[in-house]
Amino acid sequence: MSSIATQQARAWYVQRISAMVLALCVIVHIGIIMYAVRGGLSGSEILERTRGSLAFGLFYSVFVLACAAHVPVGLANIAQEWLGWGAGPARVLSLLAGLLILLMGWCAVYGVTLS
Repeated sequence: MSSIATQQARAWYVQRISAMVLALCVIVHIGIIMYAVRGGLSGSEILERTRGSLAFGLFYSVFVLACAAHVPVGLANIAQEWLGWGAGPARVLSLLAGLLILLMGWCAVYGVTLS
C-alpha cells in the first residue's frame, strides 16, 4: 500500500472511530442537559455539582479529544476537495484547528470542573 493510501486509510479510521465516540458523547451530553433543565438547576447550581468532579472532567476530556481528532480530518478533506488546496496547506490548517479545539476545549473543561 502506498504512503498516500496508508495516510488516507488512517484518516478514514480516525474519523470513523472518533465519530462513534462523539455520537455516544453527544447522547450523554444531551441527557445531562435534559436532567439539569428538568431539575430546574441554575447555572451556578450546575457549576457547584461539576466542580471537582473527576467523572465530568474525564468525560468531557474524552469529548474534547474526539472533537480534536474528528474535525481536522474533515476540514482537511474540505480544504482539498472543495477549495482546491494542496495536501500540505490542508494539513497545516487541520493541525491548527485540532490544536485550537484542544486548547479551547480543555480550558472549558478546566473552567467547569477544576477552577
